[in-house]
Amino acid sequence: MGSVQLEAVEKWFGNVQVIKGIDLEINEGEFVIFVGPSGCGKSTLLRMIAGLEDTSRGKILLDGDDVTDRVPSERGLSMVFQSYALYPHMSVRDNVGFGLKTAGESRSEIDRKVKHASEILELDQYLDRKPKALSGGQRQRVAIGRAIVREPKGFLFDEPLSNLDAALRVQMRFEIAKLHDTLGTTMIYVTHDQVEAMTLADKIVVLKDGKIMQVGSPRELYENPDNLFVAQFIGSPKMNVLPCSADGVYFHLPENGTSQHGLTTSAEGVNNLGIRPEHITLGAEAGAHCSGVVEVVEYLGSDTFLYVNSPALGTITVRAGDVGRDLKGKEIHLHFPRDKMVFFADDRHVI
Repeated sequence: MGSVQLEAVEKWFGNVQVIKGIDLEINEGEFVIFVGPSGCGKSTLLRMIAGLEDTSRGKILLDGDDVTDRVPSERGLSMVFQSYALYPHMSVRDNVGFGLKTAGESRSEIDRKVKHASEILELDQYLDRKPKALSGGQRQRVAIGRAIVREPKGFLFDEPLSNLDAALRVQMRFEIAKLHDTLGTTMIYVTHDQVEAMTLADKIVVLKDGKIMQVGSPRELYENPDNLFVAQFIGSPKMNVLPCSADGVYFHLPENGTSQHGLTTSAEGVNNLGIRPEHITLGAEAGAHCSGVVEVVEYLGSDTFLYVNSPALGTITVRAGDVGRDLKGKEIHLHFPRDKMVFFADDRHVI
């Protein structure tokens, strides 16, 4: 699958529209991730590309060829699902090669392709085991191997890591990233986990209520979110969004009344300020943008996060490092570097 184009794609279930006129281009060899909250339409959109869901309106093109009305077997794609769906009575070897066997391929060709997939996924020592003798991560690799042997134009992943524990998810993220580097094939991946999106994707598509909110690289979405939804969905912990006002020359935070911080703004209608937790610094009361009491300290080893209660602004999250470990219950003063602030007019990023 060199490229994918979606043109004004819609999906209706009766009178309910779940995909609302999506236009999207995916280039050859890209690793693209659909991310968003539950119910946003990401899995439905993936299934439409696969041909498992009909397209109500619009077009789906693969390598410039209109496949909107083609069945899945005619699209040349392989899909890896959340459920491993392995045959418990078959060995890993037979599970990986089963699709080729039903397609009538020769034993020698099946053996060649299974051997190739097992080398890529490091499954050689498990080929004669049954699925019950494998860990969750190993079973997921078998499911991916079953997709690889088909030598598809592209891979579609529907939340493949959601059944794994935290440690295995980290391991499998690494293995899927290596797989993409090895194969160089276009991959489209669905997840609700923005950490997976940030660490794996060349390009992220953020969805909400059946619409695309923003498309871009992980860095673009993190540093320049188009709207408040993306600002707070991408990043863990999420971006702090604080109420403010602007008079065209200065912005004002409620805690500081009408005090002017000398930070020029040019857009009208500014009413929210965004700042990432790691960009907030602790300092003296003089010149601070706000103050508050540390209510919760989360010590994570390499990081310490403070949850600061500011009477006028609400709870503010600060990434404080080692200096924050002993601050619970204390008042601190927060400073916001100008070059790290973003400003919003209602939902729209303006500065």
